[in-house]
Amino acid sequence: MGGKITASATTLRPDPRFGDRTLSKFINCIMQDGAKGAALRVMYDAMDIMQEKLSKETDPNAPKTALEVFHMALENVKPHVEVRSKRVGGANYQVPMPVNNKRQQSLAFRWIRDACRGEKGRPMASKLADEIYAAAKKEGKAMATRDQTHRMADANKAFAHFAW
Repeated sequence: MGGKITASATTLRPDPRFGDRTLSKFINCIMQDGAKGAALRVMYDAMDIMQEKLSKETDPNAPKTALEVFHMALENVKPHVEVRSKRVGGANYQVPMPVNNKRQQSLAFRWIRDACRGEKGRPMASKLADEIYAAAKKEGKAMATRDQTHRMADANKAFAHFAW
């Protein structure tokens, strides 16, 4: 049920290795069936794989740590607008609406996670590292989902006056 107020923002502890709350929230998003240890292992393995890739990177402007890559990927995947369905006079319109910060973050988490889960045949840590690294470079499935959302909002901007 949406709209419930929870204390998750205040009670969320930073992750053990990096001390980052956003990463901790993403680990909780990856978690399945309450297996937090497995989610931590997957995320930290993915961070190790990304750090290995960064050590081979030759670009001087490239981020130095895997945590920087993670935050860069998150910023790239966050959507600024989305379409919401609105019923006006018996017709449904897809109305473009700005997205608030909390929803931007949760959509970015979900899109990265779903892009990894949709791919089969490789360990989750490897898929996650590749997807986050690709998103940091503005590539990959999660970025494609964001671009698709923005294109849809742009195509329906004629209905923006229906925004409530």
